[in-house]
Amino acid sequence: MATGENVQALRKILDLTRKASIAVLLVHLYLELPILFDRWGLVKPLWDNFIQEMGNLPFLGQALYARSLSLGLLLISLMGAKGKKDVKVKWPFPLLCLVLGGSIFMFSNYWNKLIKDTLLLSVCYGISMVMGYLMVLWGGGRLSRFLKDQDNKGVFNYENETFPQEERKLVNEYSVNLPAKYQLKNKVRNSWINIINPFRALLVLGTPGSGKSYFVIRHVITQHIAKGFSMFVYDFKYDDLSRIAYNALLKNKKAYEIPPEFYTINFDDLSHSHRCNPLEPSTMLDITDASESSRTIMMGLNREWIKKQGDFFVESPINFLTAVIWFLKRYQKGKYCTLPHVIEMMQTDYDKLFSVLRCEPEIEVLINPFVSAYLQGAAEQLEGQIASAKITMARLSSPQLYYVLSESEFTLDVNNPQKPKIVCMGNNPQKQQVYGAVLSLYISRITKLVNQKGKLKSSLIFDEFPTIYFNGIDNLIATARSNKVATCLGVQDYSQLKKDYGREQAEVIMNTVGNIVSGQVLGDTAKQLSDRFGKIRQSRQSRSINSNDTSVSHSTQLDLAVPQSTIASLSSGEFVGLVADTPDQPIELKGFHSKIINDHGSIKREEDGYQEIPACRTLGDREVMDNYKRIKAEVNELVESELERMMDSPGLAGMIIQKR
Repeated sequence: MATGENVQALRKILDLTRKASIAVLLVHLYLELPILFDRWGLVKPLWDNFIQEMGNLPFLGQALYARSLSLGLLLISLMGAKGKKDVKVKWPFPLLCLVLGGSIFMFSNYWNKLIKDTLLLSVCYGISMVMGYLMVLWGGGRLSRFLKDQDNKGVFNYENETFPQEERKLVNEYSVNLPAKYQLKNKVRNSWINIINPFRALLVLGTPGSGKSYFVIRHVITQHIAKGFSMFVYDFKYDDLSRIAYNALLKNKKAYEIPPEFYTINFDDLSHSHRCNPLEPSTMLDITDASESSRTIMMGLNREWIKKQGDFFVESPINFLTAVIWFLKRYQKGKYCTLPHVIEMMQTDYDKLFSVLRCEPEIEVLINPFVSAYLQGAAEQLEGQIASAKITMARLSSPQLYYVLSESEFTLDVNNPQKPKIVCMGNNPQKQQVYGAVLSLYISRITKLVNQKGKLKSSLIFDEFPTIYFNGIDNLIATARSNKVATCLGVQDYSQLKKDYGREQAEVIMNTVGNIVSGQVLGDTAKQLSDRFGKIRQSRQSRSINSNDTSVSHSTQLDLAVPQSTIASLSSGEFVGLVADTPDQPIELKGFHSKIINDHGSIKREEDGYQEIPACRTLGDREVMDNYKRIKAEVNELVESELERMMDSPGLAGMIIQKR
């Protein structure tokens, strides 16, 4: 016990041990160097007889034993010494001095082979013994003042923040497995990021350049195709991910009972784009489908409306667009139910348009407020309700868009067991506001069709997810798990998601996903992730230095496993996150902070051998323009023929609105 009496007793014992060491040294020198002591006049009969008698003892009479005993007692006294700690003391030189001094002390008799003169030999032997002894004494004393922790350079506490991670590779028929390396204390270990339940959604976060696509999303595509998934890929920078998906399909066709067809949508290069009508009448079962489609397209074109849903001047254009879509769906069994026809019909004069729309009973409740405003001369109100929709939709009036959207070469049920598909839709960062709205409509229809029972397992991958508006993403994540629909969302930052979707929707998305893989992120995103990891037990050390003593205390406390600052400083390829498990394959260590290992050489060789996505057709500008003009003519013909029919029908003639 560190009581005052015990400390004092220990000091006395150490002092006695050191004095005994010095006494043995002096007796040994007296016995070994009689000529030198005689010359100095230190040989006296009084103690000479006594010391000579002591020399008969084996541990004093033998030179090696005497030196060993003296040095051993000195080392024992040094081991118990507690010198005042000093941060300026470095251990290499005192340790060298201690070892060198001990060697000189123990091997002083080697002077016998170098010097023949007896007196000179005695002098050299004595100096060597004393010098070696003092060097050991000085080196040991300095080492006792050394602080063991002064070479710990971990100023950022990285070593303390390490924790055990999953090192097993857990595989099932749906899993995505990413090899990784992580640090545990001062050792680097191999690990696996096992996304064994992708149906609980995967959120991939990271600032530009953090490696979302290269380290994570590309492996989701290739591994899911290798396991027989049907797939939809939203490729923000076409054709980065589309080429990966196409070549993965060529490599893994044997994984499917019925090999899927590969389709692309690309508005910039029509020769490499298939045609698909997102408003396919056969897939629109009731007016709620039309309402959902109109909301998606309007929110995609006016992203600020997302935060204003429910406002009069937001809901009115949506209702107007719904009425037009449903009218075309009902007209001649949906012959003209395409988005280009909808856009052109919206540009028709009010009197003709309202007259025609009034003929359809199912949309009467939607169109009546607009007709009333028109008949009562409320032109300003009417323009406020409709003009925003007309102006917004007019931005989509493009021959290229019309060509892709006006006919269907494939359906959007990508996980149809009889006709599985892999569909890649490309955006263009320079035209993302226009293209993104149309792609949002495609995605809205796809998710509604894939989220059904009895279909194939499917994977929906969205690169740069905030660039599109996905109405009902939270519902898809929550309900699609039982239908084997895996969703992967690529997002740069929570603030980006919040800006484009609003705070409430962004929070729902962040809190609904079961798997999160995050590269470098900042601000609120890093804080949320840090809180998800929770705290781990970490060792702490504090040091107090004063004029009399130095004290070092050790403790443990709960602290953040992955602090916000660590997430904000991750390198490219370095990720943190949490994975979800299943009842059949429980994972105790769900959290990870590791560097994903990509075989860069193998990937480079694989990409060099990629086949280009084949062209769908050879297409000229004239054919595109002819299609554009045909749609305009068909809408004009539809309106005029309907007006003629109404005029020839006594029951409908009264519904025709005359120009004001």
